[in-house]
Amino acid sequence: MNTLGIDIGGSGIKGAPVDTATGTLLAERCRIPTPSPSAPGAVAEVVRRIVEHFSWTGPVGVTFPGVVVDGVTRTAANVDHAWIGTDARALFTEASGLGVVVLNDADAAGVAEATFGAGRGHEGLVLMLTFGTGIGSALIMNGALIPNTEFGHLEIDGHVAERRASDHAREAHDLTWEKWAQRVQRYLEHVQMLMSPSLIVIGGGVSKKADKFLRFIDLPGTTVVPAALLNNAGIIGAALAAASAAVPVSHP
Repeated sequence: MNTLGIDIGGSGIKGAPVDTATGTLLAERCRIPTPSPSAPGAVAEVVRRIVEHFSWTGPVGVTFPGVVVDGVTRTAANVDHAWIGTDARALFTEASGLGVVVLNDADAAGVAEATFGAGRGHEGLVLMLTFGTGIGSALIMNGALIPNTEFGHLEIDGHVAERRASDHAREAHDLTWEKWAQRVQRYLEHVQMLMSPSLIVIGGGVSKKADKFLRFIDLPGTTVVPAALLNNAGIIGAALAAASAAVPVSHP
C-alpha cells in the first residue's frame, strides 16, 4: 500500500509518498520551512500544499512534535502553544480533504526504524531518540510501540535535557561535536539507568553526521547506533501509521 507521510518539525515540514511494504520513498521529498509563528492554521496550510504537490488522493499520515492522544495535540514544546488541545486530525483532514492519521514525530520514527531500520528484528527494549530542535523519544518493546514518551523533557543536573543536549542546543551554544557528545553521553547514561534498553537508535538530523560524535559515546551494556533511515524515518513512520490501523497512534 502506498501512503503519504508528512513530518512536521520545528524548522521544516517535509513529506513524500511511501511504499509501506518496503519503506522506500516513491518520490523526492517536498520540504517547506515551518511557518513562524507555527500556529495550527499556518501549519495546516503547509500540509495542504504538500498534499497538493504530490496530487495525493489516498491516506495521509502526519507527525507532530508533541504528545498526540486520539488525534488531539496535548503538548507543544517546540511549536506554537496554540496547538495545545487542538484536534489536529480534524484540522488536517479539513485542510487536505483526505483521511488523516496523526501521531507523535518520534513515535513515527521509532516505528519506522523498528520495521525497516536499525531496530528491525531486534528483541527486547529499543529506545529511539531524535536529536533536532528538541529531543524526541520512542520506546519499543519486542516491536510494539509504547506511545507518547517524552524523555527529552527529563531533568538532568537541574536542566531539561533537550535544552542542553538537543542539536539546537549544540548550534545555539556553538559546541564542538566532542563537547556536545559529552552532554549526550550524560543524557544517555541517565536514560540507561532508568530503562536499561538493549539498543538505543540515534535519529533526527544528526543521524547523518554520526561519524562526528558517536565515537565519543561509551555506554557499556547498551548498543548505540545511528538511525538507518536517517532523517526520513518520520515520513516513513507516518505513512505506516496511515496504512495500518494496527500501528498504535495514541494512548488507549
